[in-house]
Order: sequence, then C-alpha cells, then structure tokens
Amino acid sequence: MSTTTVWQGRTVLVTGAEGFIGSTLVDLLVELGAHVRAFVHYKPYAEKGHLAHLMDHPSVEMIAGDVRDAGRVSDAVAGCDTVFHLAALIGIPYSYDSPGAYVQTNVVGTENIAEACRRHAVRRLVHTSTSEVYGTALTAPISERHPLQPQSPYSASKIGADMMALSHWHAFELPVTVVRPFNTYGPRQSARAVIPTILAQLHAGVREIKLGSLTPTRDFTYVTDTARGFLAVAECDRALGEVVNLGTGREIAIGDLARALITASGREASVVADPARLRPSGSEVERLLSDNTRAREWAGWQPEVSLEDGLKRTSAWVEENLSLFAPGRYQV
Repeated sequence: MSTTTVWQGRTVLVTGAEGFIGSTLVDLLVELGAHVRAFVHYKPYAEKGHLAHLMDHPSVEMIAGDVRDAGRVSDAVAGCDTVFHLAALIGIPYSYDSPGAYVQTNVVGTENIAEACRRHAVRRLVHTSTSEVYGTALTAPISERHPLQPQSPYSASKIGADMMALSHWHAFELPVTVVRPFNTYGPRQSARAVIPTILAQLHAGVREIKLGSLTPTRDFTYVTDTARGFLAVAECDRALGEVVNLGTGREIAIGDLARALITASGREASVVADPARLRPSGSEVERLLSDNTRAREWAGWQPEVSLEDGLKRTSAWVEENLSLFAPGRYQV
C-alpha cells in the first residue's frame, strides 16, 4: 500500500497535538486522509494553539485533557488504530525549577498512554523521545545503542518515559516504537528554542544576537521531515520494541548556526555570548550528531529539506509571525 493511501480512513490519536511537531503531524495525517483525534491540554479559554485552522475540519476531533489523567487518556485511545504520543513538558531550563512536574507529565503520562493502548489493543504506539537523553556524545555519530546520560531533569524524565514505553513491549508485547528526534526546527516552534530565538531577534532589528554557549553542535531536522519519520516508523514492523533516531547526520555549531541564520534572514548582526543563557555546569550537551541508519534502512526514511532551505523557510515564518515572540526577553 502506498504512503498516500495507507492512512486513509484510519482513526489516529495524536497527543500534544496543538504543539510544534504535533500540529505538523496532524496536518500531514489529515492530508493523507486519516481521521485524527487531537488530544490537547485543557485550557479554560479553549485556545487550540496551532490547530485553530482545523477547529471545524470534519476529519479532526479535538479532545481536551491531560495525559496525567488515566481515565481521560483511556477514553481518547479507545477505538484508535495508531497512537502518536508527543505530549510532554519539554523546556530544559524550566526542568531545573520544577523537576517533579516533568516526572508526572513525561513518565506517569507515558505510563497512562501505554496502559490505555494495551487495554484497547491499538495496532501501534509511537512514543516520542529526544536526542537530549544521549547527553554529550561519547561516540559520534550517535546510534541508538549510545549510553543514556541524564544531564538535566528533563532528559532524565524522558529516559524514564522511554523505558516505561519499552517495558510494555517486553512485559506485555505492546506494539510500541520509540522515535528519537534530534533537534527539530521550523515554522510554529516556540521562542524557547535556539533557531526562533535568533530569528526573532534578527527580524526585530536587534544588532547583537545573544546566545548561551556558542560551541555545542546540534543535528537539526526540518519539522516536516520529522513528521514523515513518525509515519514511516509507524508502518515499520522491524522497529517494534526498538528505538529509532530521526536526524540528518549533519552537525553545526551554535555559533555557526547563528551566522547562517543572519544570512538566511538577510539582516546584519553580530553574535555575543549571554551568561544568563548558559546551562548549569555539567548540564550542557556539547555534541549531538545522529546516526540515522535504522530510520533509513528499516523504515525507508531520509530527510528531504536541507538546512539552508529550512532556515530560509523558518525565517520567513518568524518574520510573518513576529508578534508571537518577545525578542528582547530570554524565554525559559
């Protein structure tokens, strides 16, 4: 069955559906003909984030709730063919202030999702990890067998969530795969991430780009490539009970990234280190570079959008949506 028809008519749950990657995945699933249950965090003012354009779409069902609520999660999972679990607390700096909240949402929330998928016999659960669980690369490129290093409370909570998901494969034969995206970027990403932070400053006319450490390297993947990777892995039986990296296999230092963004934006600026943006000693991840062999060979996935093209697309989006950002403020 071709990629264009395999999702036709399937009922699919996406948790964290209103977020950056989640909303991009929802858009792609709708385009491919799926019926999407979009599980969004309950807010009394009923704002739906990046899903506002789908509020009245006949193929999208909005479900407000919280992954910490096992009963609500179970109701959302019932009758689904596939579950993509993206809901999580994700900001690294805030995890230093509130680690317990990360355990509750990321670990307990994942347990609730896995138990609901087991109870309702879903065809496939795709659980979202993060390259932050690897910590600073001990060997590069980083394969899925690289040691896990909890260099922040956030990464520790995601390691716990990953292990919880995989334990359900070993203990209960739950058909689950852990997808481990490296640094995803693109339209809709919040100001807490480095690329929109830099672009917001540039398009606001700031002449000095303030960053933390300039030397760490990252492997940046454009958001539509990451979303395609989720779908590819969801159809890959070889990936059952396994972890699959989604990354480009190309790294760039943060300082060089800033200069590339200056070029992509067409602006003029210099780059300066801001001590307020430095991570605590021992917590900075110095190098992330993906080995994407499993994604390529098992699932037939490879990135399509180059870094240069992706930065231009993201720059244009930030410029058009500058009102969403506070360029002079460090967003935790």
